[in-house]
Amino acid sequence: VQLVESGGGLVQPGGSLRLSCEASGFTFGDYLIGWFRQAPGKEREGVSCITSGGDTGFYEDAVKGRFSISRDNYRKKVYLQMNNLKPEDSGIYYCTALSKYAGRRCLQHFTYQGQGTQVTVSS
Repeated sequence: VQLVESGGGLVQPGGSLRLSCEASGFTFGDYLIGWFRQAPGKEREGVSCITSGGDTGFYEDAVKGRFSISRDNYRKKVYLQMNNLKPEDSGIYYCTALSKYAGRRCLQHFTYQGQGTQVTVSS
């Protein structure tokens, strides 16, 4: 199983980034795919996740209205569009996978995770 993240970087407050996750080694359509993040000194937290068919996205309250998750099951990719970024959005962002039967628990749990990509929001 591989989940490979890309798209992180340094951005000013109010800016945007688009993270990508490319999956391989498992049946992509059988899994919810999500994003967790971890800031220095803080616990890892679920940010967003999307159902196996891509019809429903779930979001942590702090990112609602600013982040948007989508997936391309043909290309086995998931995207996280992050707009109006704030310094508190900084951290390592991990792509995760959880059985499609878990529902919105994908914001709390995962079975697989990638290596992460760094997002830094700073002026």
